[in-house]
Amino acid sequence: MIKRWALPFLLLAFSLFYLLPLASHGLWIPDETRYAQISQEMLLSGDWVSPHFMGIRYFEKPIAGYWMIAIGQAVFGDNLFGVRIASALSTGLSVLLAYLITRRMWNDPRKSFAAALLYMSFGLIAGQAGYSNLDPQFTLWVNLSLVALWFALDSQTTRARLLAWAVLGAACGMGFMTKGFLAWLLPVLIALPYMLWQRRLGELLRYGLVAVLVAIGISLPWVLSVHAHEPDFWRFFFWHEHIRRFAAENAQHTRPWWFYLPLLVVSCLPWALLLPGTLMQAWKDKRQANSGFLLLWLLLPLVFFSLSRGKLPTYIMPCLLPLAVLMGHALIDRISNRQGRAIRLNSLLNLLIGVGALVALLVIQLTRPVYGHNEMLSLSLVFIMLMGWIIANLLPASRPLQYWPAPALGIWLLVALLPAGMPGLIVHNEMPDQFIKEHLQELKQTKTLLSNDLGAASALAWRLQRPQVSLYNTEGELKYGLAYPDSEQRKVSMADVGQWMTEARKQGSVGVVMRVKNVVENEEVALLPPGGKRYEEGNLLILIVPQSQPQPAP
Repeated sequence: MIKRWALPFLLLAFSLFYLLPLASHGLWIPDETRYAQISQEMLLSGDWVSPHFMGIRYFEKPIAGYWMIAIGQAVFGDNLFGVRIASALSTGLSVLLAYLITRRMWNDPRKSFAAALLYMSFGLIAGQAGYSNLDPQFTLWVNLSLVALWFALDSQTTRARLLAWAVLGAACGMGFMTKGFLAWLLPVLIALPYMLWQRRLGELLRYGLVAVLVAIGISLPWVLSVHAHEPDFWRFFFWHEHIRRFAAENAQHTRPWWFYLPLLVVSCLPWALLLPGTLMQAWKDKRQANSGFLLLWLLLPLVFFSLSRGKLPTYIMPCLLPLAVLMGHALIDRISNRQGRAIRLNSLLNLLIGVGALVALLVIQLTRPVYGHNEMLSLSLVFIMLMGWIIANLLPASRPLQYWPAPALGIWLLVALLPAGMPGLIVHNEMPDQFIKEHLQELKQTKTLLSNDLGAASALAWRLQRPQVSLYNTEGELKYGLAYPDSEQRKVSMADVGQWMTEARKQGSVGVVMRVKNVVENEEVALLPPGGKRYEEGNLLILIVPQSQPQPAP
């Protein structure tokens, strides 16, 4: 039954819990609005070589990730589904890779199904599947490169081996064009020690050349094109996004070396208590080729990312597929041996989390309500999600050997319903495109656009399909691009905003989207001309400043 229905079941779950909710909530700032706008701008400008963010050079990432998001918007439209479909499909393909490599290693349909289901329901993986950024895409390319490596090493014919090495090279090329040189480093980081251990270094040197040539063939045309269009791209991207982020004292998102250890546990929810037994079993089997390969894939990137000064939670996503495969292998062995204690304890932990979250929600709503009277639908969605989580873990807590997959339903309900169930305070503060959407017609009629926040500005640019938003007293990640002479006029300082507004109003009305949450931002608002239409929600402010009337001749 598992052999016949495993993939259809996973496809159904993917459609219900990953695809259907993609358009149910607004774009989160800062990532989703940024990637939506950059990709939309490719479609509007026809420039598929050099990334631009609101018309300003933006060299923090290569191009392929934006291509995928742009294709999503080209096929499905400039809408929430189109923006997020690349992340969802990338995750779905990674789930398939987990299934395939497990089947190749153990040829057990139960283990293949378990590994794919576990990977698809890891909290970090499921959460990023409906979130538009580059990490699910990059994770797919890394996963594909290392799955292809195992298939190459396990192949019995020269033709199959060459094909697998070529796929590895293609994945490295696409990964490189998505997030950079790390796509080449990670496969080497695993392949070199594994081949030394297996005494197959000669094979790596012979066939690895195939992968190198394919990777170069895929990436070189764009590498040369972007250099011709923007000669400074590679200097900035290499030093700023690689060397500085890895080793500089002032690296972004600085975290301690142990940051990823507790995060790995959290990322595995709702399967966290299966982690210790999985690692113990994998270490016991480390001399077996498949377990040794998966351990290298899990641990070496984890060590590498831990050594980096700059750390974000999503960096360890490429480590989670081998963990899911090892966990699926260990889990099915336990079930076969009628050992359900770890599964029961894991479900009890999840029950404690679910009940605690439900009680906390009720107490907060009764004492300091976060949901208004007109937000009962959103509150109901969160309540349904929590009850689903609790029920999904009651089943394996009572009968672990029969209902062990049930916790997956809890996490799938969470990622499907929780974003759509956010209270209005969070929606208007963290998803500004929804507030902009409410006043879209008025903003479309304005001649000039102004914003003091990059997240709000990019949401405004995406909704209106107008990249030319002037930036009021803010630079942020656009500091580099704004230093170019052809972009300097996009900056508006507090000292110059009065004169800028006077000139802009001569051309037509001005649409202003402001984030107002501190003293400085209140001062920014105070410098704008009075009058016009004013809309406020949360910490967002929309102003429609009318065109100035021409002065009569003396």
